[in-house]
Amino acid sequence: MTAMEGLPVDLRAFHNEVEGHLLAAAAHEESRTAAARFTAGLDWLPEGQRAELERQFAAEHLALARASWQRTARRGEELRGEYETVYRALRARLLAGLLLGVALLVAVDLMVLVSV
Repeated sequence: MTAMEGLPVDLRAFHNEVEGHLLAAAAHEESRTAAARFTAGLDWLPEGQRAELERQFAAEHLALARASWQRTARRGEELRGEYETVYRALRARLLAGLLLGVALLVAVDLMVLVSV
C-alpha cells in the first residue's frame, strides 16, 4: 500500500503537483551545480564569459533532463497501454475459465441428480 492510495483525488493531484515542483527545483539546482563545477576550472576566462558559459551549460543540462523525463513519461504511457491490454485479456480468460468451471460443476450436479 502506498501513501497516496487512501487520499482523495484533489489531495492526490495536489501531492503530484507539489512533487513535480520539487523535482523541477531539484533539476534546476542540479543543473546549476553541474555548470558551476564545469566552469570552476576555467579561471582563465573573464568573469562575464564564465558566467554566460555557466548559464548556457545549466540551460542545456536542464533541457537534457527535461527531454529525458519526457522520454521516460512517454515510455511509461506505452507500457501502461501494453499492460492494460494484457490485463484485460487475462481477465477475460479468467472469467471464461471460471464460467466453464461453473458450467461443468452444474452439469455434473445435474448428472448426479438425474442418476439418483
